Amino acid sequence: MRALLFIVPLALTIYAFIDCLNTSEEDTKHLPKIAWVFIILLFWIVGPVVWLVAGKARRNVATGTGPSSWQRGRRQQWVAPDDNPDFLKSLKDDKEARKAEAEAESRKAEKAEKAEKAEKAEKAEKAEAEEELKRRNGGTGPDDKTPPTS
Repeated sequence: MRALLFIVPLALTIYAFIDCLNTSEEDTKHLPKIAWVFIILLFWIVGPVVWLVAGKARRNVATGTGPSSWQRGRRQQWVAPDDNPDFLKSLKDDKEARKAEAEAESRKAEKAEKAEKAEKAEKAEKAEAEEELKRRNGGTGPDDKTPPTS
């Protein structure tokens, strides 16, 4: 019987302490949450009782605004990534972005290749035009090693 005089207030203190820690700052009444923690721990029997009576904003369960419906409305349940539509959408967006980037890179490579081919064709045309000039002038161009005959 003497053990109950110690165990009941200890259990009440532990319950009130955990309840206070799990209560959000917005739902504490009259004092800040940290003050309630100190009251519960310092005033061993009275503190937990005061917390349970006046420290926490209670909601009426009959109207459907009890803690369970409040928590369901406020907190979102964790969803596995393969069931999360936002995550799946982000994967799709990432895939589309990588695809667009790859297409842009291939277009850039094609343009560079076309420019290189055009440059080679232009050089070949210039070389051909120079050769044609040399043939017309009888091979006496500035690059010709043979001296001109007079």
